[in-house]
Amino acid sequence: MTKQELFENIKKKKSFLCIGLDTDIKKIPSFLFEEEDPIYIFNKTIIDATAKYCVAYKPNTAFYESMGVKGMISLEKTIEYIRTKYPDQFIILDAKRGDIGNTSEMYATAAFEHLKANAVTVAPYMGEDSVKPFVKYPGKWVILLALTSNKGSADFQLTEDKNGERLFEKVLKKSQEWATDEQLMYVVGATRGSMFTDIRQYAPNHFLLVPGVGAQGGSLEEVVKYGMNSQCGLLVNSSRAIIYADSTREFAFAAAAEAKKIQEEMAGYLMNM
Repeated sequence: MTKQELFENIKKKKSFLCIGLDTDIKKIPSFLFEEEDPIYIFNKTIIDATAKYCVAYKPNTAFYESMGVKGMISLEKTIEYIRTKYPDQFIILDAKRGDIGNTSEMYATAAFEHLKANAVTVAPYMGEDSVKPFVKYPGKWVILLALTSNKGSADFQLTEDKNGERLFEKVLKKSQEWATDEQLMYVVGATRGSMFTDIRQYAPNHFLLVPGVGAQGGSLEEVVKYGMNSQCGLLVNSSRAIIYADSTREFAFAAAAEAKKIQEEMAGYLMNM
C-alpha cells in the first residue's frame, strides 16, 4: 500500500483510526473459551464489527508470542483474515524489532514474506544496519520508534547533545537518509501534545503512528492540532478502549460503538481534505 493509497482510504472512510489487536487471553469474554481458537474468534469478531470505522489494524506480537505456538497460529490466522476479507486495511505488525545482520533480515522475512504485514515497528537504537533489511521490501513500511509516551522515554529520547539536539530529533534526521516518506513512518505517543510541532519540524510529510488515545489518556484533539498535515499524516491507534469495551456476549457491539465514536470525531477533522 502506497502513501497515496493510504491517504485515499482515509478520505473514503473519513477515518485515520488504527485498532490495536493487543489480545490478552485473560481479558477476552469467558464464553469464547468454548471455541477451538478463542483468540482468533475474538479478533475476527472485533474486526468484522469495526472494519468500517478504521483504516488499519495493529496486532502486537507480544500478546501472541506469550501463548507459544498456539498464539502464533492465532496471529497468522488473524492477519490472513484481514488480508483476504478487508484488503483495504493497513496491517501493522507491532513487533519493535531492532537487531543487525542476518537476525534483522530474518525478522524482515518473518514480517513481510511469511506474515505478509504492510508494516513493522522497529527500534532504531542499533542504527542503519538494523533498519535497512526492512526497507529493502518494495511497498512495505518501516515504523521507527521516535518519541514514545512511556515514563522511561525521558531516559534516552529527550537527552540532549552538546548542541542541544535531542536524541529523538537525531533519529528523525538521520533515519531520513535511509528511506523516504513513502516507506518510513514514526511512532509518536499521543500524550506528547504540543511536541508534535517539534516532530513536524523534522518530518513534515511523514505519517505518524500515534498510540495512546483512549485508555492511556491521549487527546485526539491535540494530536490533530499539532500533528496533522495536508495528507492527514496520522494513524491514531486505540486498543483497549475499543477491544475491551465490554466483556459480555455483546462485546462486538460495544467495540463497534467505541470505534464509531472515534471515527465520527475524526471525520470532523477531515472535512476539508
